Amino acid sequence: MKAWQVHEHGEPAQALQLVEVPLPEPGPGLLRVRVAAAALGLPDVFMCRGSYPLTPTRPFSAGQELVGTVTAVGHGCENSRVGDRIMSVAAFPTGYGGFAEEALAFDDFAFPADPLSDAEAASFLIPYHTAYVGLVRRAGLAPGETLLVLGGAGGTGSAAVQLGRAYSARVITTAGGPEKVAFCRELGADVVIDYRSEDIAESVRAATDGVGANVIYDPVGGDAYLAASRCIAHEGRLLMVGFASGTWGDVSCPHLVNRNYSVMGVMPGGYDRAFKQAAQTEMMELVRNGSIHVPVGGVFPFEKLPEALTELASGRSTGKLVLEVGGN
Repeated sequence: MKAWQVHEHGEPAQALQLVEVPLPEPGPGLLRVRVAAAALGLPDVFMCRGSYPLTPTRPFSAGQELVGTVTAVGHGCENSRVGDRIMSVAAFPTGYGGFAEEALAFDDFAFPADPLSDAEAASFLIPYHTAYVGLVRRAGLAPGETLLVLGGAGGTGSAAVQLGRAYSARVITTAGGPEKVAFCRELGADVVIDYRSEDIAESVRAATDGVGANVIYDPVGGDAYLAASRCIAHEGRLLMVGFASGTWGDVSCPHLVNRNYSVMGVMPGGYDRAFKQAAQTEMMELVRNGSIHVPVGGVFPFEKLPEALTELASGRSTGKLVLEVGGN
């Protein structure tokens, strides 16, 4: 089968090679999937560079999110059968991620792909389950509270904006430039702050009559985290989700204590199947009633993966970018 692999770390255009590799055999709890589409995320760029904490041993295929048809099941798989069309989190730590004609995937994080299209299903699980864990499970976002989402035009941020609205919060988000500001407004954000021309903390305080944001969802880190921490409400909850900026937010314990807020880590791993199933069921109902949708910002052919990841790394895209791998 054909697979994009990283043999030497570097930028995607230099690091990726399209090669022929044997079909992988699924171990316990794993599925082999004929990939229809794989979503792109910044962790895939960071894996090419070798800077992602979960980067596999070279050579490896990146790609964390996929949709496709199950072609083989490992021992102990209870949720999927051969022939099922599923969306799943790829078992990329094994080196057989979604940027290949066939990949390995986790059975306990696999769900039926219907009624979503291939591009939508490939883009759903990680952004929306991360947002659900952060907003619902960790922060306990309540109706009427103010939610600040950093980077609302990205794949992860756009999921948080929509879920915040679906759970009746007032949503403020940040975006860079007029196009991304307009995109966030279309998602339903109540207030959009263009961080290129507006001060984040001042704008949030102005929009909340000085109270600040009750919950802050941060997949960006770096300076954005610092700005957000300056406008968090009393007893607020600051969710650390990722580091799209390249660095994690720098937590100041004295500031945290003086302002009486909490900082929480957010990751969808570590939860059992029952929790994931309940979250999936709840969110798919939101899809069916039109409360949320997956914003696909572009679809690239399989042969154009280096160009697609370069586009993602540039920061110009909105929503999720998707690699079209094959028909199912």
